[in-house]
Amino acid sequence: MTPAEKKLWSDYLKIFKFRVLRQRPIGNFIFDFYCAALKLVIEVDGESHYTEAGQAYDKERSQIIEGYGLKVIRFTNDEVLHNFEAVCYRISSELPSNTT
Repeated sequence: MTPAEKKLWSDYLKIFKFRVLRQRPIGNFIFDFYCAALKLVIEVDGESHYTEAGQAYDKERSQIIEGYGLKVIRFTNDEVLHNFEAVCYRISSELPSNTT
C-alpha cells in the first residue's frame, strides 16, 4: 500500500462502521478498498492516474464496476495526506442516514 492508502486504512477504514476489505479483486480488477455492505469501492490515486491514458483506464474501469451496481469514489494521494478530514467526511456521507 502507498503511504496515503496506509493512512486511510489505519486511521479510518480499519475501524469503519462497516467491514472494508483492502486490495479487493472484483471482476478483472483489484481495488484499493471495498465495502460490500455499502456497495462502495474507494480508490486512492497516485501519479500514474494523472496521465491521459491513466484517466481513460480509470474511467473505463469505473463504468464497468458501476455496471455491477457498485459506486466508485476516488481520492488523490494528496487529498488523503493533506485533507484527511474531508476525505473521511466524503466516505461517511455514503453511510445510510440511520447509521451516522
